Amino acid sequence: MNLNQQTIAQLAEHLENAELQAHEVIKITEAHPDMDWDDAYAIQYEILRRKLARGAKVVGLKAGLTSHGKMKQMGVSTPVFGWLVDYFSVPDGGEIKHSELIHPKVEPEIVFVTKKALKGPGCHIGGVLAATDFVMPGIEIIDSRYKDFKFDLKSVIADNCSSTRFVLGGQATPVAGLDLRTLGVVMEKNGEPVAIGAGAAVLGHPAAAIAALANHLGARGEEIPAGTMILSGGVTEAIAVAPGDHVTLRIQSLGTVSTRFI
Repeated sequence: MNLNQQTIAQLAEHLENAELQAHEVIKITEAHPDMDWDDAYAIQYEILRRKLARGAKVVGLKAGLTSHGKMKQMGVSTPVFGWLVDYFSVPDGGEIKHSELIHPKVEPEIVFVTKKALKGPGCHIGGVLAATDFVMPGIEIIDSRYKDFKFDLKSVIADNCSSTRFVLGGQATPVAGLDLRTLGVVMEKNGEPVAIGAGAAVLGHPAAAIAALANHLGARGEEIPAGTMILSGGVTEAIAVAPGDHVTLRIQSLGTVSTRFI
């Protein structure tokens, strides 16, 4: 690590204030070009510590930048990981206040819920599928705190991978008999298709993102506990939304989930 604890705490406060007050900031590596990966995750964890201290609860984990579309869109080649807290959750069909966000975008997700703990190193797709209770469709709303949604990988990790809201729906479907790679995904905005893809867009298989997360945590002596909800990463590029937009996600065999921006 190259940053001291005081700087990490200051940057965490800076980024969390941007989230809570819905205003843009410049990517933090501009002022701290020497920060490394451990610094970035330390800032992310400090933001989480701040939220937990105020009574928030962790309700899930997420993998980000896992699809070729997202990687190309953001100009990166490595997945990133973050956490989800209770106030990020929006009920299926619920409304999201656009004014509470900066420049939100939506992306379609295949969501996993585990029935057994997963721990790396050495976690693989087969282990993930064996540990999965069920999968379901989800819409993740991402909202980078950085100006014009422009960032590098270390800055976005520190910003908890642009996490802000998510919506779960459809039906809880066991993975037995499903080929998650070939599941068709269609996201609509105001009744018109705006993004189409298949599960294989996420690292070749959505479970590969969960395995990568388990291996990432394993390197830090942590694991994915049983009963954890995990967003496996956007299947397509992220789509910008505005007040009045109604977004619906349909995933083959998993059902439908929707939300509206007001």
